[in-house]
Amino acid sequence: MRLSVTHTTRYAFAAPVAHALQRLRLTPKSTQGQEVVDWSTEFENARPELEYEDQHHNRVTLVSVQPGATSVSVTCRGIVDTHDFSGVIGHHAGQLPLWSFLGQTRRTRPGPAMRRIARRFAGTASDRLALLHQLSSDVLASVAYVVGSTGPDTLGEQAAAAGAGVCQDHAHIFIGCARELGVPARYVSGYLMMNDRIDQDATHAWAEAHVDGLGWVGFDISNGISPDARYVRVATGRDYGDAAPVTGITLGAPSTDLHVEVAVEQHQVQQQ
Repeated sequence: MRLSVTHTTRYAFAAPVAHALQRLRLTPKSTQGQEVVDWSTEFENARPELEYEDQHHNRVTLVSVQPGATSVSVTCRGIVDTHDFSGVIGHHAGQLPLWSFLGQTRRTRPGPAMRRIARRFAGTASDRLALLHQLSSDVLASVAYVVGSTGPDTLGEQAAAAGAGVCQDHAHIFIGCARELGVPARYVSGYLMMNDRIDQDATHAWAEAHVDGLGWVGFDISNGISPDARYVRVATGRDYGDAAPVTGITLGAPSTDLHVEVAVEQHQVQQQ
């Protein structure tokens, strides 16, 4: 499937900015299941300073904000060819060893609520793939998908204890429980083409776990499936912090308003 993606992020500041640097992870990876055909990024009141590949093979762009700016806009546009491999990404790559995805982070560390979920699967690891599919189902059954119930800084344990969250929380809970069971797991940020609409107000998030003989396999906990040809992988990491689309530092004024627009649709070939 050939997908067309447009992603705009706009944020405003309470006062003119003295100095700001933003780290962007907005360029998809060409990996098993997808090839980036075309991708470009436009900036308003900001300019790229440096591009590099991080330890997770994410493409990172470091941008500086124009001094005195009161707003910034970043727009990405591109075309990606995708294929349905039932979520299988394959062998491990990147500069971090596989065992580093067994260690918990602040966002994924289990507390009582997450341990209750993981405990149901203790001693049942003979079929790891089946275990992970059931874990994904149990996380969704235990934590309802409720828009606006959590924020970017919510911990997986907090969402699990509250019984409500969004895709970011589902991913963190799944990852934390998988690691608790001795399964390497990681966070994925990207795009999903919805069946009922083109325009969205956020990117998507899911998880991947490592299965012997298959490598990394994706699990979209919020939708109860493994990623198919409607998904575009952008960045991966040990949790949201490693794969966040935009992070940075600002001196002179805090960010007061953030607005995201995402459009994902099947690419239409223009007739000449």
